[in-house]
Amino acid sequence: MDKVKIDAVWQNARPLVPGLALAIGVAVAAVLIEPFATDTADFIFGFPVAIPALVLALIIGMAMHVSDPQSPVQPGLTFAIKKLLRVAIALLGLRIAFSDITALGLSTALIIMMSMALTILVGFVLARLVGRDDAFGALAGAATAVCGASAALATASVLPSDKNRDADVVFTVVAVNALSTVAMLAYPPLCLWLGYDARDTAILLGATIHDVAQVVGAGYSVSPETGNGAVIVKLFRVFLLLPVVLGIGWYFTRQGRQYGAAKVPFPLFAMVFVALAALNSTGLVPPIVKSVLGEVSRWGLLIAIAALGVGTSLGAVLRIGWQAIVVICGTTLFLLGAVIAGLALV
Repeated sequence: MDKVKIDAVWQNARPLVPGLALAIGVAVAAVLIEPFATDTADFIFGFPVAIPALVLALIIGMAMHVSDPQSPVQPGLTFAIKKLLRVAIALLGLRIAFSDITALGLSTALIIMMSMALTILVGFVLARLVGRDDAFGALAGAATAVCGASAALATASVLPSDKNRDADVVFTVVAVNALSTVAMLAYPPLCLWLGYDARDTAILLGATIHDVAQVVGAGYSVSPETGNGAVIVKLFRVFLLLPVVLGIGWYFTRQGRQYGAAKVPFPLFAMVFVALAALNSTGLVPPIVKSVLGEVSRWGLLIAIAALGVGTSLGAVLRIGWQAIVVICGTTLFLLGAVIAGLALV
């Protein structure tokens, strides 16, 4: 690449540097603080309480909120939320192999898909009942049904533009992480009380807990067999992120409403996500490549969510109100009930 091209690239990239540097700094701080925050929470509550770096990045970011739309950090923050986020989500495809999905069996796959679809529908219904719009119902339903924070961020990319959307996303990410921690502690004893064997316990934990980290914690606290099964079920839900995002994007497009800068409800990152899952299924991806790209994905999500936090004021999140709590708690409880009912029928 000659000097002219290098200069051109730098001129395009330079406006992004301040915002990206800020978001990266927040992400690094969150990772460094995570073990201390978790140990402190364990000491205070007397039992294991996970405080993910994602949540810490949001909190630190909001504490450093930049309200000036003309601030030099805004272009970099926007790039992280709109572009870097999509790359990070697309790379999640490398965590999935089609052989793991087929190993679940038809009945398990049907339980997962039906409970997810109904949970998203319930999100719409509850949002309307409490006076929130369909967009928040879709956001809460998808975050609950699919994979927590990642699903919330992906779904937000196909929702109609709104001045309060970032605050809704931040609230949803924090809420689903909190509910995941509660579920990690409460659901294993519930499975024991219900008399579930290792297989059914794995299905319930993997099909109902929002975030992967808490699925791992809950599953392996029961047994290695349950942990392995729960992770596979959870990754199947992650795989279904594609049809969920496409379906929600299609719904709002059919309503005649635009979202973001896109004109068609088919995000490119979703196609890359599936392509990488297919590539991973061949077994040809070297473990070192999967490991490195997995870290790229993790840090991409952290930086994007840190940028989201910096762009969102704490006051805006606190003004969201009890209606949002009702919707997210309602979809969480419905998902649990739907999976229990499905297991009772097979």
